[in-house]
Amino acid sequence: MNDLLAGLGIALVLEGLFWALAPDAARRVVTDIANRSNGPIQTFALAAVAAGVFFVWLARG
Repeated sequence: MNDLLAGLGIALVLEGLFWALAPDAARRVVTDIANRSNGPIQTFALAAVAAGVFFVWLARG
């Protein structure tokens, strides 16, 4: 449970930094994603999930 909370905390820090340091760029990214079809978004999301699983496996391995 501690690892889950730490991971969520890190995700929130990174997300918050992006919005705090570059709000205009963050808005452009969100707009760009909203205008894309589902295919590329799903591909990127699956790649992100795979990378996340790999990093957890490396850390916990």
